[in-house]
Amino acid sequence: MLISVPQESRAGERLVAATPRSVKQLIKLGFDVTVQAGAGAQASIPDEAYVAAGAGIGDRAAAWSGDIVTAVNAPDEDEIALLTPGSTVVASLQPHSKPELIDALAERGVTALALDAVPRISRAQALDVLSSMSNVAGYRAVIEAAESYGGMFAGQVTAAGKTPPATVFVIGGGVAGLAAIGAAVSLGAQVRAFDVRPEAAEQIESMGATFVHAPQAQQDISPDGYASPLTEEQQAAAMELYAQECAGADVVITTALVRGSAPTTITAEAVAGMKPGSVIVDLAASGGGTHSLTQVLSADSAGCARSRLR
Repeated sequence: MLISVPQESRAGERLVAATPRSVKQLIKLGFDVTVQAGAGAQASIPDEAYVAAGAGIGDRAAAWSGDIVTAVNAPDEDEIALLTPGSTVVASLQPHSKPELIDALAERGVTALALDAVPRISRAQALDVLSSMSNVAGYRAVIEAAESYGGMFAGQVTAAGKTPPATVFVIGGGVAGLAAIGAAVSLGAQVRAFDVRPEAAEQIESMGATFVHAPQAQQDISPDGYASPLTEEQQAAAMELYAQECAGADVVITTALVRGSAPTTITAEAVAGMKPGSVIVDLAASGGGTHSLTQVLSADSAGCARSRLR
């Protein structure tokens, strides 16, 4: 059975679905592996490394025609046409927001495994690409914010006087939010965070941040592990809290993304009330953005959209 690894076609994408190490493991299991020429270039993996691991190097058509095709992102229309009927494609497919893609794959006679739809349970942890990428995105959000903010995250004492630490407000205490909190705390910022799930408070505080307590804006967890929809009263209380916290923050990082869609957490009025020079990093830009001024087309390959208020 042939497993093929194509080069990612999405602009700015630096990831590749297999490394020489994973290729060796697949070959050891009895599979043949073909990697598209240049597939690992953006990840600093030359074709020679794949050849040394035992893979063959092929063109674009060969990389999309394996019995199993493993990719980072969903195939586009042209790439679907290259898939062999009866084959299997493994990638992040966003089936919740791209039903037309699922229909196209079904029409082609392809079996699809959406890695981003794998449940977050212990048995499936090795397939949990959402948690892995969310962890990276949370860290990256702080690095992007620090560059855009331009000030010092940690307080400084100099001969010219003192400068206070930056105040960072993180919305969401999931994997991305906790990673952002950890990075911001390590840089010396004063970090405040909020999540509509009450049980997130302990996790947030364990990372060194201050949890913003607002029982009127929190609710129970639905059976699938995600926060259940807010009532109108809870939503109003949450929006008021976000506006208040954003007004005093130097950096705001929003991470809320539920099943591929981003709930609105910051209104245009809240943005207008923020300090000049403050920064918002929206990690849910790919899902439409969590604040009304997010321009989704400006999101980078990590799903970040940055805006600086002047």
